[in-house]
Amino acid sequence: MKTKPLFDEGQLLAKIAERDHFAFKILYEKYYEVIFKFSFRLLQCESSAEEVIQETMIQIWHLGDKLKTINNIEALIKTIARRRAIDLLRIKEQSFNAQKELLGMLIAIEPDNNEVFTLESAHIALEEGIDKLPDQQRQVYQLCYQQGLKYQQVADKLNISHGTVQTHMKLALKFLRTYVRKHSQFVLLAIILKFL
Repeated sequence: MKTKPLFDEGQLLAKIAERDHFAFKILYEKYYEVIFKFSFRLLQCESSAEEVIQETMIQIWHLGDKLKTINNIEALIKTIARRRAIDLLRIKEQSFNAQKELLGMLIAIEPDNNEVFTLESAHIALEEGIDKLPDQQRQVYQLCYQQGLKYQQVADKLNISHGTVQTHMKLALKFLRTYVRKHSQFVLLAIILKFL
């Protein structure tokens, strides 16, 4: 005999709207695999697919009382997941295009004193500098430049002011310029940082 589900979707959404964590866990587990398969097919990356799941379900949680009016939660979840996956694809494409442009610049520039300019070495020096940033500056930098969020989106996400985001970015970029100049074997890495 088939067991009856603990809640129908309407009840489940009503409970989630009332901040019932158990009900949210049931919904999360029900749609986890659906979102993962769709996202992975599109992004070809497990960690990116996991990110889509997390952000989709966070958005569902934040809908609060609006959940009580939802008639088709599966369609809503798939729509949110699709939008987030497409956003991540755009970010990846922007990052790829920026790296391509940077590589083209480095190839076009004749090295002084037989120095070898490589994108990989530039990336390593920059990553070292990012790791040395204070926590909040690193978080702001990564959200802006690695995830492609706008300052106001970062401010909302971190619950800080737009001005604070600007200050953290200014300090982070200043530190990174100094760090790369001191720790890089390349004279022209300053050019790279101008494009960040």
